[in-house]
Amino acid sequence: MTRSTAVTTPNAEGASQTEGNVALVAALMAQLNITADQLPRTDAPPRPSRTVPTFDEYILQVAAGVVAGTRRVYDTYWRRIRERWGHRRLDEPTPLEITQFAQEVRDGAVVRRNHRGGAGAAEHLIAAFRCIYRYAVADRLIEAGNNPAARVDKPHRQPSLRHALPDPALAAIVKVAGETRNDPNLDLLILRPHIETACRRGGALAIRRHDLDTDQCLVLLRDKGQTQRWQPISPTLTAALVAHHNERSDGSPDEQLLRYRSGRAVGRRRYDHLWQRIGTYLPWVAVQQISVHWIRHTTLTWIERHFSYAIARAFAGHAGGSEAGTTATYVKATLQELARALATMTGEPHPIADMDPMATMLRAEAPTWLNDPPRLPDKASAEVSEDA
Repeated sequence: MTRSTAVTTPNAEGASQTEGNVALVAALMAQLNITADQLPRTDAPPRPSRTVPTFDEYILQVAAGVVAGTRRVYDTYWRRIRERWGHRRLDEPTPLEITQFAQEVRDGAVVRRNHRGGAGAAEHLIAAFRCIYRYAVADRLIEAGNNPAARVDKPHRQPSLRHALPDPALAAIVKVAGETRNDPNLDLLILRPHIETACRRGGALAIRRHDLDTDQCLVLLRDKGQTQRWQPISPTLTAALVAHHNERSDGSPDEQLLRYRSGRAVGRRRYDHLWQRIGTYLPWVAVQQISVHWIRHTTLTWIERHFSYAIARAFAGHAGGSEAGTTATYVKATLQELARALATMTGEPHPIADMDPMATMLRAEAPTWLNDPPRLPDKASAEVSEDA
């Protein structure tokens, strides 16, 4: 008796497995109510690849698309990139080449009195590269995983040497500014907004006449990162800014407020000359490289020490961030609290310092309907009314 043995070929096994997979997919599609027409096509022609531009070509586009502050910070480094790699495409440099470029910039940094080893120059170069490649990824010129600048570490940032100035030092600075040169009133008016609001240089230069609320003594500050915030200022500063505008402007409320006697708008160089002059009278100012940003440190430190971190944070104009915690979203300082802090600091009453919205709400008289609520009809009368 001969026993027959069935032989299954590999092709038959593969066909059987394919049929089972097809049946499984069909059952899944039926369960999900999906038809074959709804599935994406895999035979669609690939998208045409875009030509990757050179640094010379693309940096000009990026520079035209960023805000003025970003362009001012990175312009020097973009010029360095164009001088060296202007002819190269964005997808050519490697992380190692960018690292070597940054090290050369660090070694060749100009040695000034505030020189700290060129780390700042290297950091700015890498940041300038990252800005370029961030837009290149957004424009789909390169893949995010092929971004060479993202894989280059910035130099470790050293702690700032700036600190709050003691009262006698700040008083000496104000005295020199108000008693020297040809326009001491302008110099005092430049310094006082920084002392009262802790604003940055760009924020003070951006003040316009229409940014002043003279009734409530508030100024709208346009600061770093295109942020805007209302900040209390003293009645004295409010009146001085209005008088300065009336005297030196052409009357337009939309133009920069701080101006020379000739009517020309004050620029960043006025700050540089002011601190150079102060340094000639106060040698420690020149030695420590003190600038208007030290006044920001001084005001914020005083506010934090005498009031609270939340109020100091509001004075600084810092946006919410992870380092402040989620609670900071709910406990932001009010304008009234900022005004009270300012009034204490300047010794001058502020018109909104005593306006406490929570206390006003709690002290408000209850509505008449709350004291004597209307009586609801009883159940029987309600049923009669409905039947009628």
